[in-house]
Amino acid sequence: MPAIDHRADPAGWARALGISREAVDLYLASDVLDLHLDSFIWTRLFGYDLRKRHGEGLFGARIYSQVDFPRVREAAMTGATWVVTTNPGRRAAARPKILLENLRRLQAIFESVPEDFRVVRNAAEYRRAVGDGRHAAFLGIQGGNALDRNLDALDLIPDDLVLRITLVHLYSSRIGVTSAPTGSRRGQGLSNFGREFVRRLDEMRIFVDLAHINREGFFDAVAVHDPSLPLLVTHTGVSGVTPHWRNVDDEQLRAVADTGGTVGVMYQSNFLGEPTWGGRAEAVVRHLEHIVATVGEDFASLGSDWDGAIIPPRDLRTPLELPRLVEIMLRRGWSADRIGKILGGNFLRAVAALRG
Repeated sequence: MPAIDHRADPAGWARALGISREAVDLYLASDVLDLHLDSFIWTRLFGYDLRKRHGEGLFGARIYSQVDFPRVREAAMTGATWVVTTNPGRRAAARPKILLENLRRLQAIFESVPEDFRVVRNAAEYRRAVGDGRHAAFLGIQGGNALDRNLDALDLIPDDLVLRITLVHLYSSRIGVTSAPTGSRRGQGLSNFGREFVRRLDEMRIFVDLAHINREGFFDAVAVHDPSLPLLVTHTGVSGVTPHWRNVDDEQLRAVADTGGTVGVMYQSNFLGEPTWGGRAEAVVRHLEHIVATVGEDFASLGSDWDGAIIPPRDLRTPLELPRLVEIMLRRGWSADRIGKILGGNFLRAVAALRG
């Protein structure tokens, strides 16, 4: 199925989504970036071809089959961070090699479609890619334990290829303790090695991503992090709206904002306080609204976690529904400037502050 050029018929897209033409026009005029796409995990597990247009899979675009390159292009997403997630079942000694193989594999997939995609490393490269009509793909790592044998393992990352590393995932590691109920070492945060790991990421100008880490580890990282560099929480909810082990509280929001970083709101329905199978996109905006009310409009972003085995709102299952978020924001009376910041401007500002 060929991609539709919504720029040629924005009114048609608005009618199809049941939203205003104003929302679609504003969306199309904006930088639109997602801080966390996990689609590559399905390529690794089942050979899911990112370059082909897929349907909604076995579960109606729940769990997987939410994102592919044709839908990203049709949705006019200007950029995203595409991640390689660490497999905790791998032997520690094998993880660095496998990680590098996967990074190169993901990079090669993007390079196989140069007319539509380009791997970028900083804000300047992003601008050039978008100016050339490409989707700008940042690369990230979820699970710092892929590189936690020693600090020298970080030197294996080539040419600033990785923009950010999520310190831990759904399991604890040598670095620190996860926020997930599966985590061990309750009451502990970052290890001494984890503190050195954060300092090394700062030196390398790799974002320290504090999604998934427990509260103790979060503030341990803040304490040793270079405060002149922005921090990220790439995909989370906020406990000020929905208390949950996966969400961050107001003090954590302020700690990120104090560094000039940004917090990406994810789309897992129950983390947002919605029914798992029946959530609505309105919930995403409620969490964004709380971030704005707590620390200001310069520190909220979108971090879907699409294809990360999530069950998103039923009216936000794929990138093709993203303009619905703009419609909800407009109905709240938000300015075009605020909406543009949340869609992508805040993340780009943070990237520029870290790397130029």
